[in-house]
Amino acid sequence: MVSQLITFQVGEQVFAIDIMAIREIRAWSPTTRLPHVPDYVAGVVNLRGTVLPVIDMAKRLGWDLGEPTARHVIIVTRVGDQLRGLIVDAVSDIVTIDPDTLQPPPNAGSAPVVPFLQGLAAIDERMVMVLDLPALTGDEDLPLAA
Repeated sequence: MVSQLITFQVGEQVFAIDIMAIREIRAWSPTTRLPHVPDYVAGVVNLRGTVLPVIDMAKRLGWDLGEPTARHVIIVTRVGDQLRGLIVDAVSDIVTIDPDTLQPPPNAGSAPVVPFLQGLAAIDERMVMVLDLPALTGDEDLPLAA
């Protein structure tokens, strides 16, 4: 059984998430900052009357790549009954992979190096990091922002 993933860039790195979790891709818009949320939560935006928490993927990954600009995009995802926005540099394309070809993420002892990395896939001679969306957006503090 194959999976379809959407690939996107954060900095120079390529990531992917399951296409079935994506609701839409929209142009970046300024967010309203919220108090007492993790630094990677850029804030919230109005999505047709719904308050959408938005995660700055560069900060979530621990990279300081500067503030988002109009060239960035927001990938609107659904995890369970929660909508989340992900600020990324650019959306690349849709790819199909066989989950059996997904390589496990590296680990340091018993703990994974990146806790929300599902695995690595070689796609078109590049290494793509496939993200575990529930782990990435399931922070205990984040639902308080919704």
